[in-house]
Amino acid sequence: MRNLDQDTITQAVIAGFEQTPDPRLKEILTNAVQHLHAFARETRLSEAEWMEGIRFLTAVGQQCDEKRQEFILLSDTLGLSTLAVAMNNPKPAGCTQATVLGPFHVAGAPSYAHGEDVANGAPGVPCLVRGTVRGIAGDALGAARIEVWQADAQGLYDVQRPGLAQHQARGVLHTDAQGRFFFRTVVAEAYPIPADGPVGALLRATRRHPWRPAHLHFMIEAEGYESLVTHVFREGDRYLDSDAVFGVRSSLIAEWVPHDGPEGRHYTLDFDFVMNKAAV
Repeated sequence: MRNLDQDTITQAVIAGFEQTPDPRLKEILTNAVQHLHAFARETRLSEAEWMEGIRFLTAVGQQCDEKRQEFILLSDTLGLSTLAVAMNNPKPAGCTQATVLGPFHVAGAPSYAHGEDVANGAPGVPCLVRGTVRGIAGDALGAARIEVWQADAQGLYDVQRPGLAQHQARGVLHTDAQGRFFFRTVVAEAYPIPADGPVGALLRATRRHPWRPAHLHFMIEAEGYESLVTHVFREGDRYLDSDAVFGVRSSLIAEWVPHDGPEGRHYTLDFDFVMNKAAV
C-alpha cells in the first residue's frame, strides 16, 4: 500500500474491498471506483476542479431537507433517474410506462373518497380526473391504491409553500370493484424545477432551462402486480420535447378537455392505467 501512483492506486483501492461480505456491495463499489478513476484520468481532472466538484456536491446535500430532495433533482436533470427507471421497469407492450418519481413525493398524503377534491384549496382551474386501473389481461383491479400529487397553477407543490397547514393537490384513493377512480383537482400547468440551489446553478452554467411540462404524478399499487410510478402529461405543452428531467413518454400524453358552463371553465382528463403482473 506504499508508494502508490496514478498507475497503481485504482487496483489498491479495489483490493481493499476484497473482504466485503455482501457480493453486490462489493460489485458496486468496485465498478464505481473503476469508473470514477477512469473519469479522472480521461478528463485529466485537476485538484482545483475536484475540490469544486466536492463543494458542489456538499451544496447539493445542504439543500436537502424533509420537504426538498436536491440530490433527486440532480439525478433527474442528469438523466440518471430516467436511466434507472428504464433499466428497472421493462414493460410488455400494452402496459403503462413508468417514469421518474421526482423530488416532491412525500409520505403521509391524506386519503380521499371517489369524487372528492384533492386540490384542497390549491389555486387553479377546476379539473375532473377519471380512469381505470386494469391488468395486462384486461382484468379490473379493484382496491388498487392510487397516490396522486401535482403542482398548482402557480407552479408550486404544497411542500414548497412555507407554513401551509395542510396538504394540497396530493392524496390517496382506491379504485372501486370495477377498477374505476375519479377525483377533482386543478388543471396541471408547466412549471420550473427549483432553480435557487446548486442544481439551478448547473442548469444556468450549461444554458439549460428548468421547465417541466404540465403533468400529474401517479403511484399505483395493486396486489399481484408491479408497482407503477408514472406521470400523465398535458397534450400541447411547449416543454414536452425539452423536459428538464427527461421524463416524457409519448404514451403518457393525454388531453385536458375544456368545458364551459354556468360556473365558468373547467376541464376533464380521462386516462386508463394498465399494470404488469408481478414476477412469481
